[in-house]
Amino acid sequence: MERLPLPDALVAQARSYADGGATPAEPRDAATVVLLRPGSAGPDVYLLRRQTSMAFAGGMCVFPGGGVDPRDFDDELVDRGLWAGPSPAEWAARLGVDEPKARALVCAAVRETFEESGVLLAGPGPDEVVADTTGDDWEADRVALESRELSLTSFLEDRSLVLRTDLLGAWSGWLTPVFEPRRYRTWFFVAALPEGQVARDVSTESSSVAWLPAAEAVAQVERQEILMLPPTWLTCLDVAQHPGPDAVLAAAQGRTVEMFMPEVVADGEEFILSTPPFYADLMARR
Repeated sequence: MERLPLPDALVAQARSYADGGATPAEPRDAATVVLLRPGSAGPDVYLLRRQTSMAFAGGMCVFPGGGVDPRDFDDELVDRGLWAGPSPAEWAARLGVDEPKARALVCAAVRETFEESGVLLAGPGPDEVVADTTGDDWEADRVALESRELSLTSFLEDRSLVLRTDLLGAWSGWLTPVFEPRRYRTWFFVAALPEGQVARDVSTESSSVAWLPAAEAVAQVERQEILMLPPTWLTCLDVAQHPGPDAVLAAAQGRTVEMFMPEVVADGEEFILSTPPFYADLMARR
């Protein structure tokens, strides 16, 4: 089994925090989506390599996602019939939060996926999905959403679409360690690339994008060919155990999210981040 030892700078940062007893930064709620498509050796995952200039996770390969916007809490989206699939109450039970936050997290997941990949989990009705979002008019709406000139509710209403929350699955939850100056409380979702749609390199925060077999992404991190934060690497390892996107989404149906915050722990002469018991068992079986 390969280990992912921590950089000396991060270990020093954790020790400095522990010695000083500083007050941890308040984490921001965020959502990220593991976008999947069938591959020749299990599911492929869509990854964005963040600009090295980014203050958080610069140079890292990540899934589409970002922080929850205040307008993601808009209850008019449900009241106006723009929501299809599991109810906010059902999502609250899956995500371990109250209904308003569950609604906001699902909205953020769909919005951020469209903003960062051009993939839209919405359709004209509860059994339909948009087939193509590559036109100039779609790009104009994507940019307006990204700049916060347009809210998700207005976007869906203007286009007579409903949010297809049934296309999402709840997967896991990660809280940035207390010693990090920028912290996020991130809910990980999974979703399959809708038929007819294509992911596009549109995010201003990424320097490149790629579809990679989940297992190959794990191997490339271990060979130090690409960089990932541990939650991203572990999620790739997790979904790689499944034969395809349908199996991943089926597994998600039985999951509820428990937020986990890694800690720096000694592993012989190295230091690693602790992992949830489920992932520790998964790594031990490799």
